[in-house]
Amino acid sequence: MATTTLYEAIGGASTFRKLVDAFYDRVAQDELLRPLFPPTFDEVKERQYWFLTQLFGGPRLYTERRGHPMLRARHLPFPITVRHAEHWLRCMAQALEETGIPPAARAAMLERLGGIALHMVNTPGEEEEA
Repeated sequence: MATTTLYEAIGGASTFRKLVDAFYDRVAQDELLRPLFPPTFDEVKERQYWFLTQLFGGPRLYTERRGHPMLRARHLPFPITVRHAEHWLRCMAQALEETGIPPAARAAMLERLGGIALHMVNTPGEEEEA
């Protein structure tokens, strides 16, 4: 019996492309997140597509092109606080909804991404400095 991955269940490559586009449309408008990204999103969108594809059971695009994700190490140059993680997750939640991801799949994806987002936190925020 074949197992369907989340990647396949929600529509594969075309759905993930739409998701990444919707996500970065939101990041571009987010005053806290926007300064962390380069002037254009072309390269980061492609890497995000590779990563999300692989994370949710699609082809191992990220590993094939960039090696092990090493997410925390790759994000250390950027000051990421809990607020950044929360903004990132909010943008992703909105993008998942806009893309038409079914509620059960959306919840599973956000649960997985929530842990990853918090793992990226590397800088105390104002709330932690008090």
